[in-house]
Amino acid sequence: MKMSGGVEWALHCCVVLTASSAPVPAARLAELHDVSGSYLAKQLQSLARAGLIHSVQGKSGGYVLTRAPESITLLDVVRAVDGPGPAFVCTEIRQRGPLAAPASACTGACPVARAMWAAEDAWRQALASVTIADLARDVDVDSGPEALVSVSAWLTGDRDA
Repeated sequence: MKMSGGVEWALHCCVVLTASSAPVPAARLAELHDVSGSYLAKQLQSLARAGLIHSVQGKSGGYVLTRAPESITLLDVVRAVDGPGPAFVCTEIRQRGPLAAPASACTGACPVARAMWAAEDAWRQALASVTIADLARDVDVDSGPEALVSVSAWLTGDRDA
């Protein structure tokens, strides 16, 4: 399954937001990840429209998660950024061309469609089984518990953290 680059950026931002006790401005998230601020803002807007993050207005404004990281799955983020539609759409190609099958012979899904739908279902189940909290725990395991503490300090203005 192919996902947009925005999914990666959105997932990283969600993990980073678990480390912050205060709203984080979009510009600060973009700077932290060294990515385009305008492109990242689109991903953050998608997350906000999906109800995964909330924009806090004002001088100390920015983004916060709207619910516990244990309740936000990777599938939630993928759907927010890339949309809820299926990755595979059957176009009934077997009903085309010089040897086209009549519609009456195509009442069930063909082997290609069945295989692709099964693969997509497995992919979605795998994404639904991992949460933002799981990713944050994996950051601690991979990089040490100080990694997200450093991120939090940097986000709050201590650039030397």
